[in-house]
Amino acid sequence: MNLKGKKIIVGVTGSIAAYKSALLVRLLIKEEAEVQVVMTQAATEFITPLTLSTLSKRPVLTSFVNGENGFWNNHVELGLWADAIIIAPATAKTISKLTSGLADDFLTTIYLSARCPVFFAPAMDVDMYQHPSTLKNIATLQSYGNHLIEAGHGELASGLIGDGRLAEPEIIIHKLKQHFASKKIAKGKKVLITAGPTVEPIDPVRFISNRSSGKMGYAIAHAFAMAGAQVTLISGPTSLHVTDENIRLVKVETAEQMFLKTKEYFHASDVVIFSAAVADYTANEVATQKIKKQGFNMTIDLKKTTDIAGTLGKEKKEGQLLIGFALETEKELEYAADKLERKNLDYIVLNSLNDSGAGFAHDTNKISVIDKNKNVNHFTLKSKDEVAQDILSIVLSKWNEV
Repeated sequence: MNLKGKKIIVGVTGSIAAYKSALLVRLLIKEEAEVQVVMTQAATEFITPLTLSTLSKRPVLTSFVNGENGFWNNHVELGLWADAIIIAPATAKTISKLTSGLADDFLTTIYLSARCPVFFAPAMDVDMYQHPSTLKNIATLQSYGNHLIEAGHGELASGLIGDGRLAEPEIIIHKLKQHFASKKIAKGKKVLITAGPTVEPIDPVRFISNRSSGKMGYAIAHAFAMAGAQVTLISGPTSLHVTDENIRLVKVETAEQMFLKTKEYFHASDVVIFSAAVADYTANEVATQKIKKQGFNMTIDLKKTTDIAGTLGKEKKEGQLLIGFALETEKELEYAADKLERKNLDYIVLNSLNDSGAGFAHDTNKISVIDKNKNVNHFTLKSKDEVAQDILSIVLSKWNEV
């Protein structure tokens, strides 16, 4: 689920965490949402309206009257225009006003006029956040039907460490997506996904690996989780994070570790998606000490790793869907179709390094999907989130046939 075309009001209040609103707005625009920023006067002391208007591509609103032309900013129209309001950061003062219905600025009047879902993300020092009055106000706002995006734990502006950090913009975006994807079309399904590279040690400091970032596998995991599935994500080393509570993240490093963990969850899964870039070879013997440079040549004795998809494909149970990935540089369709058959897969997702914007590290991908009957479905270059939605749709279509 993306936020394309969704009308989002971002309310920014007077907190040092207001700087994060710039990234939040940027991410919303990247999702192709329509964004209207509304700031309290206190917020303008922490980040300029010019910054947020530039990012949102709309003038920022701070009061009922536009001082430049005298036009009235209609809070009722804005409240009805929005598909969602997100107040981030939400200070203790603003939360108190929202709770009591005190409409003494433009943002609070929009809140009272809104018919759409309202999300609020608190940001304040730990003692303020834990104060009984604040906790009561947060609970009251939730009782009104508003959605809390909980503050994070960490170092605060005061130097103290505790709860009260504004949730990261990526988490806020995820919460919005979850809301708009509330139809849980994959509820009750168990999905197993492998992602990222593996690293095969040579000695204590060196290893063999590849350029996989894990972005595609993580995008698929979030797509299925957002559709209601219970997802187990077996991930090699990446810099990526999981933001959905429906995803069980299992971290591994080597091909052997990935095989053992994938096998552990394989038989209980309705769908298994092998999107990891698993090393084909590993060192036959790992040196216990750093190998010293000597001579002009060096030979490393390698042995084959376990073919995870091929091995588990032989154990596929009736009704279980297996999807593999193939990254090729030549004879792409031929090699992918051969892999599909050899590994007993239902579908194989092909990407070619010959396609600009596809393959490792990119935020985009261009795929072709081949099924067991050798039918090929070609897709255009898209973001990896959109590609993940295409793969989700293929699986849902298959389930609907049953």
